[in-house]
Amino acid sequence: MNPPVETLEYNTERSKLIIPEYGRHFQKMVDYAVSIEDEEERNRIAQAIISVMGNIQPHLRDVPDFQHKLWDQLFIMSDFKLDVKSPFPITSKETLQKRPEPLEYPQNHPKYRFYGNNIKRMIDVAVKWEKGDMRDGLEYTIANHMKKCYLNWNKDTVDDKAIFDHLYELSDGQIDLSGENLTDSGQFLKNKVSKSNRSSSKKNSRNNNRGKKRY
Repeated sequence: MNPPVETLEYNTERSKLIIPEYGRHFQKMVDYAVSIEDEEERNRIAQAIISVMGNIQPHLRDVPDFQHKLWDQLFIMSDFKLDVKSPFPITSKETLQKRPEPLEYPQNHPKYRFYGNNIKRMIDVAVKWEKGDMRDGLEYTIANHMKKCYLNWNKDTVDDKAIFDHLYELSDGQIDLSGENLTDSGQFLKNKVSKSNRSSSKKNSRNNNRGKKRY
């Protein structure tokens, strides 16, 4: 026998679920625990609710951090009205509702954007190193990478002197590679074309294999 229409509950008339993932029956269990006057019984019911919540994700049930999360969720669903003993520090309502501090995004506006921000960081590290073979190697590597970045942006050629001038400027005059010879531009462009051809070959191979029967 169907219940009278007057006794049916509609979602629009129900209270809003605090954590919808657990469903309305969980919320009713928490509300019932809050209404229990006997302290011992209230704690027993709270433990039972935590146990059922843990059963939803049994692979995480015995992880200490996850248990702490369950207790936090229990107090949240009770609107922090549940007076029970928790094995973990109770997170306050104010702490949970506190808005996080805004993230500070880097506002770097490099003069030579085609080198990217990391080049300046690499240069700042290099100038702090003691002069010697290791620093010379790092400076040369930085200059070569700058040349590669420049060619990726310019797609043509670049004089090594331009790279050395930029490096000298970005290092505040602390790195001077004038007279050195960097990797030939053609080699960078050749590697770029080679990578492009390999990518195109793989793409064509995938396209050719489409529609073929596999046995």
